[in-house]
Amino acid sequence: MPDRVELNSRAQIQRFVGLFYQKLLADEQLKPVFVDIAGIDLEQHLPRIVDYWCKLLLKEPGYDRHTMNIHRALHARRALGEADFQRWLMLFETTMAQHFCGANAEHAVQIARRIAANMQNALACTP
Repeated sequence: MPDRVELNSRAQIQRFVGLFYQKLLADEQLKPVFVDIAGIDLEQHLPRIVDYWCKLLLKEPGYDRHTMNIHRALHARRALGEADFQRWLMLFETTMAQHFCGANAEHAVQIARRIAANMQNALACTP
């Protein structure tokens, strides 16, 4: 396993997001959500996700989208359930543990756990 590095710069967050999305898009359960339902364009999507995590971890400005509304729209097209959020979280945590260490890596995992729980709870109440 390669050496783990601190998640302390935009470049490292960009690397994490790229590695994480490689796992997501290779996953039989989640790939259809991202490709078929969300129809993401990686060239547009990945920089937004990098901006999102840079805002949360590095306090950088730049991300101003409403994530819950985006996921509500996806949920309306295909129900996102507990299994989806647990799988997303497992891939997130695995990617982080394989490649990154330090306070920001630990903080990112804690944030991801809250995101998964909050999204799951909010969408469960959405018809």
